Amino acid sequence: MWHPGFTGDPKGVQQHFITTLPFAAICVTDQDVKRTLGYFSSTCLPAHCHLSCRDGNGLNSETSHTILLVQPTKRPEGRTYADYESVNECMEGVCKMYEEHLKRMNPNSPSITYDISQLFDFIDDLADLSCLVYRADTQTYQPYNKDWIKEKIYVLLRRQAQQAGK
Repeated sequence: MWHPGFTGDPKGVQQHFITTLPFAAICVTDQDVKRTLGYFSSTCLPAHCHLSCRDGNGLNSETSHTILLVQPTKRPEGRTYADYESVNECMEGVCKMYEEHLKRMNPNSPSITYDISQLFDFIDDLADLSCLVYRADTQTYQPYNKDWIKEKIYVLLRRQAQQAGK
């Protein structure tokens, strides 16, 4: 569920994203993972990648309900949140948040490419970004910080890039 502070509803954004907005293509380079926003029809979109990952804390990246807490600036009234069905969906949501930012900053560009270091700089520039991930074993939500989010994004993009290279 998408909440105030983000531009639009994630399901609506995703549907709109699939039909008319840019898709993210992942390219592997020797030193980083890159995503390219290109304007293509829905027939050019890659198949959605379903990853099943358990980390050492018993979290399942595919099924653990995740709440993303975002504070873009130091102003507390800018705080917002979004919830996702999985850690992976949440990490995709963070990437899409950055991609929306890039589109606002470059409205006339038909294609925008960024690498993971730029995404991480964006995350670092946010006043606060954290996740609450549901743990079925304890029936609680465990908090995670920006560094954890960046690690999960890196793993997700790397796997997507490897799968795209097959």
